[in-house]
Amino acid sequence: MTDSDDDSPQLCQSTLDALHEFYKEREKRELEIAEVLKYEHKNEMPDVNFEEDWQLSQFWYDDETVENIVKGALKATEANGKIALISCPTLYKVMKERAGDRQIKLFEYDMRFAVYGTDFTPYDYKSPLAIPREMSSNFDLVIADPPFLSEECLTKTAVTIKFLSKKNILLCTGAIMGELAEKLLELKKCNFEPHHRNNLANEFWCFANFAFDSLLK
Repeated sequence: MTDSDDDSPQLCQSTLDALHEFYKEREKRELEIAEVLKYEHKNEMPDVNFEEDWQLSQFWYDDETVENIVKGALKATEANGKIALISCPTLYKVMKERAGDRQIKLFEYDMRFAVYGTDFTPYDYKSPLAIPREMSSNFDLVIADPPFLSEECLTKTAVTIKFLSKKNILLCTGAIMGELAEKLLELKKCNFEPHHRNNLANEFWCFANFAFDSLLK
């Protein structure tokens, strides 16, 4: 054994454990996507539950919040209406199952959700108009939950919301963004408040330009 062999760097056990977890998680995601792709040519909803990716600032709604938002959204649109979901992928599955003839489109940065086929449109709030031109003023209801509580994120997401919307808007975001939400989109705070599976330190509110609360009764 040479001196160079003695001096070769060795990974500590904690680093090895972290690498193991990384590859294990990546393999899990690849298997989930492979499972969904089995349905590519079938008219079936893939039964896959994606985990939150906190690095993408993903925080899933709890079941009651999903139920209420879906209920209000479907009541707010006609039977053949169109609903856009911006950065709120946890709403998609339940809403799609109950949508009937409504069209549901998901605009999302996380490419795992590309498994939803033509219902998925890649979206990065930093490029708010990098979406198909034919979608302009095409949606009866736009629901958005910007990933970050920052003026930049909400301002750019608002550009997308205005581009897609022809009528109703529902915004879910931190309470601290309320004044900006009203300024940018002329939205008013709802009585209904969204909650997440994992309790967050920030208080979250919903804002709308229509009587969303009345649809939850």
